[in-house]
Amino acid sequence: MLAPITHYLPLAQIRRERLLPQSGKLLVRAGQKVAATDVIAETNLYPEFLLLDVARSLQLSVAKTEQYIRCHPNDQLAQGDVVAGPVGLANRTVRAPRDGKVILAGEGQVLLETTSKPFQLKAGIPGNVVELLGERGVVIETTGALIQGVWGNGRIEAGVLSVVAKSSDMLLTLADLDVSLRGSIVFGGYCNNLDVLSMAEELPLRGLVLGSLAASLLPVAQKLSCPVMLIEGFGYRPINPVVFKLLSTSDRRDAALNAEVRDRYTGSRPELALPLSAPGSVTAPPETAVFEVEKTVKVLRGAHAGELGMIISLKGNQVFPGGLRSRAAEVRFENGKTQYLPLANLDVVI
Repeated sequence: MLAPITHYLPLAQIRRERLLPQSGKLLVRAGQKVAATDVIAETNLYPEFLLLDVARSLQLSVAKTEQYIRCHPNDQLAQGDVVAGPVGLANRTVRAPRDGKVILAGEGQVLLETTSKPFQLKAGIPGNVVELLGERGVVIETTGALIQGVWGNGRIEAGVLSVVAKSSDMLLTLADLDVSLRGSIVFGGYCNNLDVLSMAEELPLRGLVLGSLAASLLPVAQKLSCPVMLIEGFGYRPINPVVFKLLSTSDRRDAALNAEVRDRYTGSRPELALPLSAPGSVTAPPETAVFEVEKTVKVLRGAHAGELGMIISLKGNQVFPGGLRSRAAEVRFENGKTQYLPLANLDVVI
C-alpha cells in the first residue's frame, strides 16, 4: 500500500515544481539562480469588467452617441485613452479609467475587460531553475536540509533561522521574543498566547516554525503577514526528537520557509529548507513509499499524534474500538511500547 511521506532530511537534493494555477508568463529562464521570494511567473486569474455609460456621460441620446464612440471590440486601451468624444463646446469626452480590452461597444455603452493585479508565483526555495514547464511554471533544484510540516498559513519568506526552543516541549512566551530576532525565522515550541503572535507581527519576524499551536489561535495565525508552519499540529504536542535535533543545531543558518497549505491531492505541503552547498553528488529523496516492516512512521492522529515509531508488523482487517475495520501496522515507540494503528493515521518518515 502506497504511503504518504514526511521528509526530515539533514541533507538531500530538493527538486520542486512550481506551477501557476493556469497558463501565464514566466519571468525566469533556464539556468537562472533564484531566491525563495523571487517572483518567477504571473498570470491574471480574475479579470474585472467595467461598463461605461457613454451616452449619459456625453449627455446624448443612444442613437447620437454611436458616431462619437472611437473604439471597437478587441481594441487595447491604456488608462486615459479616449473612448468617446469630444462633444459640444465643453469638449466632453469619456476616457478609459484603467488599462483594458474592449469587449463590446454600442448602444451608448462600452464594456471593458480591465487588467487586474496579477497572481504572482514565488520560487518558494532558493536554487537554480533546471526546467521550464511551458507557460505553467518551472522546476527549481537546490541542496540542503528539508523539514516538512503539517500546517501552513500560505506565506513565503526567507531569512536567518533563530533557534529559541530550548527543549522539545518548550512553551513559547513573550520573553523569548525581542528586537534581536527582527528579520529572522524563529524556531519555537508550543504557542498558546495571542500576544506572542502579535509580537511576531510587530517586530517583524520573517517567519515562525512552531512545534504546535493552540487551536484557538488559528484565525490569527492565518492572517499573519509572515509565514507560519506547524511541525506537529494543533493543541499541545512536543516536537519529535528528529526535527528538534536537526533544527536546534541549525541556529543562524540561512533558511527559506514556504508555508503553503497542505494538499494531499497535489502532494504540496509546508516546508522549511536550509540550503547547504555539498561536495559530490547528493541523492534526491524518494517520491513514493510503501508501508513496510522496519519503516519509521509518524502518527498523525489519536493519543500518539506526533510520535515517531517503527513498524514491526502489518495486519489486514484489524478491528479497532468503535467498530472501525482497517489495515493496520503494529508500531513500536521509543519507550518500547507497541500498538496497532490504522495505516490511514500514519506517514512514512524519510
